[in-house]
Amino acid sequence: MKLDQAILDDSEKLILALRSLYLRSGFVRYRMGKFEEYDLYVKNKDFLISENILTFTDTDGTLMALKPDVTLSIIKNRKDEPDKLQKLCYNENVYRVPKGAGAFRELMQAGVECIGSVDGRCVGETLRLAAESLALCASDFALTVSHLDILRGLLRDLSDDRTVREAALRCVSGKNAHGIRELGRSAGAEPEKAEALCELLGIYGAYADALPRLERLCAGRGLEDELSYLRGVLSVFDGSGMEERIRLDFSSVSNMNYYNGILFKGFIRGIPGSVLSGGQYDQLMRKMGRRSRAVGFAVYLDMLERLGDTGNAVPAFAEA
Repeated sequence: MKLDQAILDDSEKLILALRSLYLRSGFVRYRMGKFEEYDLYVKNKDFLISENILTFTDTDGTLMALKPDVTLSIIKNRKDEPDKLQKLCYNENVYRVPKGAGAFRELMQAGVECIGSVDGRCVGETLRLAAESLALCASDFALTVSHLDILRGLLRDLSDDRTVREAALRCVSGKNAHGIRELGRSAGAEPEKAEALCELLGIYGAYADALPRLERLCAGRGLEDELSYLRGVLSVFDGSGMEERIRLDFSSVSNMNYYNGILFKGFIRGIPGSVLSGGQYDQLMRKMGRRSRAVGFAVYLDMLERLGDTGNAVPAFAEA
């Protein structure tokens, strides 16, 4: 059945445009309930954007929660098939306290998850789909990309002490080069180890320009495989016309207990904060007892409410 777009508001048009994009790309729509057992979230609080969770007691006495996250529910409810690739897409309401807000809100997010036999090609295609999702949201966007295993390697060079590495990671996230140098001195690390991390922070820009600088920094540090993987993943944008919008930025970090490999965030001019977030989360899969690999992203549609009237029109969608 054809829908009359004239009766839809901009957010509804965008949801339909994103869904159409994902279905055309071979994803299967995944639907889920509003509730999960609270235990699922309390075991993975560090993975959640907000630790605040709305709970209630079910009729059988089980403590339940209105879901604050989609990824955890998908992992829990799908079969673990590491030799098969499951490509799932969704648009679901979640319930959490957004940054800067003082109360719970019902928030719509859309996204994709690839679970199972995920390889570099699949990660690259997911990254390309993230950029195409941003392009549907607005014309002026940027997708920042990093490789957590490269960052992890340089952190290991700095110190064997986990506490020092965690403090250094916070400095990286805050783009605090002075803090990295101070940590290196207090930990007795060779100055060049701290300088390598500081230099990594300075590698920002279109990937074609930034990759040679990254390769020079990592030369001789045993990170050849990680560099090759990153270059291969980013090659999906060669000749795409989006090259200048895809940027390396190693200050974009997430919890390394859950994430590994490629990490990415999407930004739109005029909105403070990321409107899209994603990456590889094999370590979350292991934590939940799964053998499969995984990569995915979410588009935070509530963030797009801040875009206002900037001339970025939501395009017409194609029926899948």
